[in-house]
Amino acid sequence: MTGTTVQWKEHSAYAPGVQLFLAALALLAGGACLASTRTLARPGRVMVATALVVALPVFVVGTNGLPIYFVTIATASGIESATGLAQVLLNTAGAALLLLVGLSYRRRLHGDCPRCGRPHAGASDGPLARPAASRAPGRTRVSVYLLMCGLLPWAGAKTIWTLGGNALGVAGDDWQRTSVASASGPAQATASAGIDVTVLAALVGIFLLLGLLYVWGQVFPRWTLFLSGRRVPRLLPLIPAWLTGIPLAMYGAAILIMAPLMAAGVLPKIKPDPPFTTSSGIIWFAEFGGLAFGGLGFGLIVAARSYAARTRPVCASATAMERPK
Repeated sequence: MTGTTVQWKEHSAYAPGVQLFLAALALLAGGACLASTRTLARPGRVMVATALVVALPVFVVGTNGLPIYFVTIATASGIESATGLAQVLLNTAGAALLLLVGLSYRRRLHGDCPRCGRPHAGASDGPLARPAASRAPGRTRVSVYLLMCGLLPWAGAKTIWTLGGNALGVAGDDWQRTSVASASGPAQATASAGIDVTVLAALVGIFLLLGLLYVWGQVFPRWTLFLSGRRVPRLLPLIPAWLTGIPLAMYGAAILIMAPLMAAGVLPKIKPDPPFTTSSGIIWFAEFGGLAFGGLGFGLIVAARSYAARTRPVCASATAMERPK
């Protein structure tokens, strides 16, 4: 209210008006969450649903920087802005809680159990029945594999540079000098082995994708030693999949739209910045990045959706109602 600047990156800040808007929206969403547990007339139900529908996308957009912070923390590169990280984490927590409230409220409006989503008599806090482990349907697996292919051009270019080769008008020596030399110790260690640290992070994402698609993502396999044969906690793969998949999908989609517009002259082209020597090289690499981030993000969303549906527990009273007499 006093116009104090709230930094969230080194050279960027949210305008005071934006912070006031987010605070007001958070209060509105909190009131809607409280009202969602009560029996309301139709106008009240419409107001609650509208508040949740408006607030959720705003806070989802606010999670956009989460994967970038994850990579910088994992590679010990340092946090660019502590307030920016706090802002992203608060947006992420708010979006996740709003999604859960909205889902349970929608179920309640349809007469279903707010916890398991199935219609049944009795309370919704009884014992749960968990489905048997299963792999994703063939169509889902094929879709995820195709989306994963978006990583190939981006990972290929970075690997070529790390190994000292030339691509997109960038010499491997220049890439080493401007990008790798200024990186943290872990990033330099992986680069010395010919592996870019961001490519390594993408491989972690692929590992998560495969776990969401196959049975070993629901029951710990033999190579997990003392965990072998135990059921994987359902939220263990789902939370990182949602938290990274949604921001990556938004980020990648935005780049995929912007890069062709820059190439066509609709948007101003990016000036070459070392190690890049041409604007076209930067645009192509941006397009590769959009394919990689968008492909991995949407792949995680598709796989997580299938995993959530296949592993969703239901109230035991609901399964009892379905058994033949």
